[in-house]
Amino acid sequence: MSKLSRFAAMASTAIVAACAATAVMAADIFVVGGKPDDPFWSIVKRGAEDAGIVAEKEGGSVTWLGPQNYDNLGVDAAELIRQAIDQGADAVVAPNWVPEAMDPAFQAVRDAGIPMVIINAGGLAAADRLGALNYIGSDDYKAGAAGGKYLAEKGQKNGLCINTLPGAANVEAFCKGFIDGITEAGGSGSALPLPATSFGSATAVAQAVRAHLLQNPDINALFAVGNVDANSAISGIAQAGKAGQVQLCGINFDETIIENIRTGKQACAIDQQGYLQGFLAVALLNGHVNHGLQVPTREILTGPGIVDAANVEATAAGMTAGTR
Repeated sequence: MSKLSRFAAMASTAIVAACAATAVMAADIFVVGGKPDDPFWSIVKRGAEDAGIVAEKEGGSVTWLGPQNYDNLGVDAAELIRQAIDQGADAVVAPNWVPEAMDPAFQAVRDAGIPMVIINAGGLAAADRLGALNYIGSDDYKAGAAGGKYLAEKGQKNGLCINTLPGAANVEAFCKGFIDGITEAGGSGSALPLPATSFGSATAVAQAVRAHLLQNPDINALFAVGNVDANSAISGIAQAGKAGQVQLCGINFDETIIENIRTGKQACAIDQQGYLQGFLAVALLNGHVNHGLQVPTREILTGPGIVDAANVEATAAGMTAGTR
């Protein structure tokens, strides 16, 4: 073969390799999360979109899919996962909220050969069961336990977990953890299950809290499974005439909760760093699809952490940046 022929062959090989590399550099990642107006999930979405900047530079995309409400959470979320498959997802991110309803959809992702990461709910057990690369999120049971222990150590030893999404795996774990945490710290705990339509409903939660506190005057500690519910619970405490007597801790926070912690209306909030859940999941999957990268630490915990009067100002700074 002449030098010219060898050069042409080498150039042809290089071009084919370059084209192949360019074709690989395009990961269309679908993220299933909460509804559009959910304050917590808007932060997760921000994290996913920020990581998506790299995916977009490599020719890919990040698509967010969320339900319009939480009335039929498991079934609706499973349908969104199936939509991701139908729309040609190269990778899928989703929480395992209701395993009974959602596992078949996750299995369809696996059967299609699409890599996935479980975030927020389900834990490493779900990642193992479903063949996901990683679980990224808080340990929900430990999050509840941290809240129960915190309140008990402050002298609030008769606790109630307000369960506004009965059957959701992460919420059930929150409440079980809270009850075990407060009990192990020398108190006692129970759960108040409410209809799923009450999640995020200020009126429904406030009325339920007011009624329960009036019927059970010994309760002096409440645990809320979301920041919107926490704000509503504070209203219910006030309506029952129990302000200053019943202390509250809850999952997640917003500007109102930060101010309530500052002023003593809320004792603590449990931080699961939702921004990191969205950011890390998208970043890891983009690296996996495009470059074959994989993090061997399959359980990547973003929480739980406690926000109280001691660190509320540092947390507020993160909120101003849109990442907390």
